[in-house]
Amino acid sequence: MTATVPPLPSGLRSRVLEASLRARAAGGPFPEVPEISGAEAYRRAADALYQTLDQLAAPDWRRPTIRDLNVQSLVGHLTGVEDDLRRALAGDSEAETADHVASTQPAAARQASHDPVRTLQEWRGAVDSMLAGVAGLDNHGIIVGLHGIRLPLNALLVARAFELWTHENDVRLSCGLPAAVPDPARLHQMTALGVGLLPFAAGRAGLRRSARVHLVLTGAGGGTWDVELGDEQPSDPVQATIVIDAVGFCRLVANRATPAELQPHITGDREHAGAVLAAATTLALD
Repeated sequence: MTATVPPLPSGLRSRVLEASLRARAAGGPFPEVPEISGAEAYRRAADALYQTLDQLAAPDWRRPTIRDLNVQSLVGHLTGVEDDLRRALAGDSEAETADHVASTQPAAARQASHDPVRTLQEWRGAVDSMLAGVAGLDNHGIIVGLHGIRLPLNALLVARAFELWTHENDVRLSCGLPAAVPDPARLHQMTALGVGLLPFAAGRAGLRRSARVHLVLTGAGGGTWDVELGDEQPSDPVQATIVIDAVGFCRLVANRATPAELQPHITGDREHAGAVLAAATTLALD
C-alpha cells in the first residue's frame, strides 16, 4: 500500500525563505555578535596575551617558539612591530616598506639582556601608547602602510589583533597550555579581514583566473561570503563552495594549519578551492 503525499501549499517555499531572512540576515554570524572596532579587537587581544604572559614561570620565557625566537624574544618582536606602527602613523615611509622580521629583529635580540618582567612591561607600555594614540582618529578614513601592506587603520588594528592572538597561541603551544580562542566579536573581525584579503593572497600566489568562491565559516564569529577572485569580475556563478570552521580559517590565514589538517567541506571546483586555501597561508608575515 502506497501513501499519498498531499501537495505542498502554494507559495510555501517563498514564505519559508522570507521568514528565515527575517529571523537571520544572510551572511551574518548566528547567534549575532556585537560589532566592535579594530581598536577594541586589538585591546582585547593584547589583554589576552598579557594574561597568558603574566602567568608564566621564569623558565617558560626561555622556551623556543617560532623561527629562532624564544618566548621572551618573541615578545620583543611584538614590541618592535608596535614601534614600527607608531612610526608609520607618524608618516615614516620606511615603516611601510620595512620587512616584518628584519625590522623587528633588533627589538627581539635586545631582550636577551632583559629580565622577563622588563620585557613584559616594555611591550605592554608600547600597546597602551598605541591605544592612546589611535583614540579619536578616523580609523576607517586613514590609510596606513606597514611592512608592505596598506590598509585602513581600523583593518590594520584588526591585523594587529590577529597577530597577537597567533603569537599568544605560539607561546601557549611552547609552554604546554591549551590554545586560546578569540571571543566571537573579535573572531568575526578577524575572519572578515582574512576573507577580505583572500583576493590579494590569490593574486600574489598567481591565481589569475576569474572565479567566485562561496565561503562559509562556521561557529560563533563566522559568516558567509561570496569572494570574487581574479583580474576581472567573474561572469559565471559560484565555482566552488568551501565550508570551514571560523577558528580553523584564522589558523590557516596565520599559517598555523594546512588545508589538509582542517579538512574543509568543498563542493564544485575542488582544485581551485584548494589553491585558494593554500594561498591564504601566504598572508602570514610571522
